[in-house]
Amino acid sequence: MTSTCCRSAIGPRMGALASPGLALLLSLTAHCSGPQTEGVLQGGLDVGRVDPWARANTALLQDFWCQPADQLPREQLSALLRSLASQHIRLQAWQLSCLANFVSRLSLQDDFALHPPDLLLFYNLSQVKQANCRAFTCHAAQGDTELLANLPDQRIALRHTALACLGGPHLQLSASELGLLGVLVCDMDASSIVTADPHVLQNLLRCSRLTTSQQAALNTLLASGRTQLGTPGSWNLEGLQALGPLATYISPHLWEQVQEAVGLAFFRSMVAACRVRHLSQYDARRFVTSFLESKATSVSSRPKRGTGRSCIHGNITAATLQDDLFLLRYDCTQLESCLGSRVLRANLDPLLQHPLPAECQRVVKAKLTQIYPHGVPEDQLHLITSLVYLYSLAEIGQWNITSGDTVVALLASNVALENQTEAVLQRFLDHNGMVTGTLLVAIGGSRLCWMSPRQIHTIQPSEFRLAGAPDLSSCPQSRKNVLFTKAREAFSNTSTTATYYHLMRPYLGGAPVEELQHLAQANISMDIDTFTNLNPHVLKSLSISNVTTLLGQNVGDLQKARSHPTVSSWLRSLNRSALGELGLDTNLASPTPAQTTRRLPSTTLSASYLATSSSQPGSINAAPTSGSPPVHLAYLLLSVALPSILLWLLLFGRLQARWGMIVQHQDPGHCGQH
Repeated sequence: MTSTCCRSAIGPRMGALASPGLALLLSLTAHCSGPQTEGVLQGGLDVGRVDPWARANTALLQDFWCQPADQLPREQLSALLRSLASQHIRLQAWQLSCLANFVSRLSLQDDFALHPPDLLLFYNLSQVKQANCRAFTCHAAQGDTELLANLPDQRIALRHTALACLGGPHLQLSASELGLLGVLVCDMDASSIVTADPHVLQNLLRCSRLTTSQQAALNTLLASGRTQLGTPGSWNLEGLQALGPLATYISPHLWEQVQEAVGLAFFRSMVAACRVRHLSQYDARRFVTSFLESKATSVSSRPKRGTGRSCIHGNITAATLQDDLFLLRYDCTQLESCLGSRVLRANLDPLLQHPLPAECQRVVKAKLTQIYPHGVPEDQLHLITSLVYLYSLAEIGQWNITSGDTVVALLASNVALENQTEAVLQRFLDHNGMVTGTLLVAIGGSRLCWMSPRQIHTIQPSEFRLAGAPDLSSCPQSRKNVLFTKAREAFSNTSTTATYYHLMRPYLGGAPVEELQHLAQANISMDIDTFTNLNPHVLKSLSISNVTTLLGQNVGDLQKARSHPTVSSWLRSLNRSALGELGLDTNLASPTPAQTTRRLPSTTLSASYLATSSSQPGSINAAPTSGSPPVHLAYLLLSVALPSILLWLLLFGRLQARWGMIVQHQDPGHCGQH
């Protein structure tokens, strides 16, 4: 066999196939299974081919998984990191945490400028050289700190490291220092925002949300007139639009000071942006509520034009609803008085495109109840997604839901309350609906948490396999337990323990002690993100040896998550000598990362274990479950047909190939000037 077949297997044919991961695995199995294939080295593919191949297969990079990627040689891992960075591949926290440990183990951290900013957030900060401190901080500050949700101590340590680079906490952060800190300012206290250079607004634009104290600090800064906008009385439309989503946090007190023409023009632009979905309903509603409150205050002393609930401004028509200033002319009282049933029935969609305040939403809901006393028709349910949270379980029980599309419309927007999930799905099931993997992906993993156990048990194993990797971290423990049992039914006959762990990972929060002990014996090296979502009571039943073996090369990440409730609870059950054995500071109140390092256990999955574990989940001798996706057959073919040295290629295959890009807010090259 010549090298040509391998090149063609990895080449242009890939782009034309629906399943890139399956195409790669089957192509290699069919054409390149011989150990003499040119370009195949002891650790995997020749590094010269990794980077060009990666550039052509973005989705496969996005779906890589840590085992058996941990067997990659240093040069190949370096090429993989460069590809992830150059294509702005968005990875999940569980991928990034273990990948960061590979980087540390192979001493690649000094190449941080070539790595994805998100990955830097997970690096061992004690290994950052003082000479690289500012450049490292600047590059890391381009990442998404929300990825550290389960690593609270790492997030604190990152902020401490950044401030240390500046010589310690500052009374006033300069523009250049703010450029260095980037998104890390989102973790700063309110006083730092108030006293910072006005360029801090650029940093705050990077924050996914502002705390109440940060919102107050923002308004204090805007009121001071120190920003480019000047004092509120001098604000103009362009300046307000430059604030972007920050404008939705402006207080009613400041809106009272803005010139009326400017305020009205900005109100019009915000509503227009919401109606074309350039601004979320949630953000737009916050702005409208604040703006309307300022107008209510300014007119409170004016003579009343009428009394009672009479319609003052004229009946609402279809043309009225096209006006972006509609909510300024019709407050919630006037909406109730001036909106007729016939107009509402015919114009429900354009009305709900406006970011109605909660009081106005209740008015609309009450009118719909009058129009449809026996339940909102299914064709109208698609339009009331912004109101669904107002409906009781008894009212939902009146709905006729026959389409999965209706279920998605009601549940995927995250407006529906958690306890409404079961009611909506039950109406669908009552009409012979079926909860499919596609439906589960569409409504989001968190909705699984609020399905009843009976509803979960109706899901076929083949559909469960198509549900991807749902985020179940918010599930109550009782539901995690049910979901684990169902997932094990779906995945118990997976070809290898490593693949079994990969598929079961989202559901391990409900795993019993025996399951975790088995996985520890298999050397799966559980990532810290998964570990923090384990059952705290089950975790306390594991020995120190069980936990260190279960985490494997990721055991050092306990320090990054020691304040997480699950980890903290477990650590407090240990004595000081056990903490020392883990390499942790015995003072549990301290968030400062320990500077000690620990020799990490081997995570290589032995072939002998796989060959003799047929009675365990993931036995290589077990037959695949009927209905499993073709990609799992590819795993089996690969493990049988190829030498074990190619197993790391599994990192390019997963249940589903998803495309994703993350937009960099700043050019990484910007960091070079600091």
